Amino acid sequence: MPFFVIAGKFHCVNYSPDGDTIRFAPNDLSELALLQGVPAKVNARGHTSVRVEAIDALETHYGGRHQPLALANEARNALLAFLGISDVVWDTNQSSVLSATDGVDGYILARATDKFGRIIGFLFPGAPSGPSGSDVFVRPAMLDASLNRFMLQEGLAFPTYYQTLFGELRTALTQTVQQARAANKGIYAVDRTNTLSTIENIGSLTETLVLMPKLFRRASDYVAEAGSIRGFKDALELNEEPVFDLVELNYTHFDTFIEEVGDQIRLTRKPEELVFDPMPERPGGEFRAMVNEIEPALQEG
Repeated sequence: MPFFVIAGKFHCVNYSPDGDTIRFAPNDLSELALLQGVPAKVNARGHTSVRVEAIDALETHYGGRHQPLALANEARNALLAFLGISDVVWDTNQSSVLSATDGVDGYILARATDKFGRIIGFLFPGAPSGPSGSDVFVRPAMLDASLNRFMLQEGLAFPTYYQTLFGELRTALTQTVQQARAANKGIYAVDRTNTLSTIENIGSLTETLVLMPKLFRRASDYVAEAGSIRGFKDALELNEEPVFDLVELNYTHFDTFIEEVGDQIRLTRKPEELVFDPMPERPGGEFRAMVNEIEPALQEG
């Protein structure tokens, strides 16, 4: 299935961009109807949200929590600079952009939205080589100029793959990830995703440990509700979050790859070895409900 070229401008003023999401104003809003999935949400400024395909940057703001901010902000700033946005002035909390030289030309290659109405795509600065609204078959070499590959190449974000990403593209991006990890670039110099790490409290997750953001989100939701990490694997099992294991080539659940020892957890697969299901039938935030189900049993034990 082809992707569609959609030209427009990238914006950040009065928004809170992070290392994997940015606002985008298509030159022709009607081109958004080309995308599969729920209709893309467009605000009064004619802007929509674009989620960068295949990557997950450290959280700058998630449920009132964040991951280690030096690296999270580095990813956010790199995204803006790559797209050509400059002179960024943040509010006192470093969370919202007060002013910037934005509205810069760029384009996306996309074919679908997610369940939240965000476009999932490959992002590029400048003008596309073909007409906006046209379709194109994306080959691995075409990703060389993308923000997506840049973020992985520099160790600014973790790979996070979903079933909607074609295998050929996934393989090419994984090669980039492996090179960045071998060179200890960026997050890979301090990554603890696959190492048993002690979680004493929520501060261990927000201030100290560098984990794959998907694991951080699940773990921080759990610790915020339960008070400790103990019982996390059981709670995750209740969630039945489907994944495809690229090592054993079979479908299973995310909890299969969680090792929990006392107050320590780790992921037993590298992030690029898993392919996640977008779970479109779930509204989001469902993991908190699972925590609430298991918490009474933990208290009894």
